[in-house]
Amino acid sequence: MGAIFWMKRFLLAGVPLFAILAAVEWLKGSTAKEDYLSAGAWALIAAAIFTYASWRRYRHAKACGMCDDLAAARKRKKTT
Repeated sequence: MGAIFWMKRFLLAGVPLFAILAAVEWLKGSTAKEDYLSAGAWALIAAAIFTYASWRRYRHAKACGMCDDLAAARKRKKTT
C-alpha cells in the first residue's frame, strides 16, 4: 500500500469528520471563523491518529479481529 492509499484514507476520515464538527458548530449557532478553524484542527488531528494507527497495524502485520470476522462472513456468504 503506497502513499496515495494512505492519503486517501486520511481524507476519507478527515473530510466527513470536519463536516460533522462544522455542522455541530452551525447548529449551535456559532458561525465564527474560529469555530470552523477549531473543527478543522480537530478533524485533522483525529484523522491523523486514525491513519497512523491503521498504518502502524499494517506495518507490523497485526491481526484485526473485526477485519477477520468480516472476511470470514464474506466467505460464508459466497459459499451459500
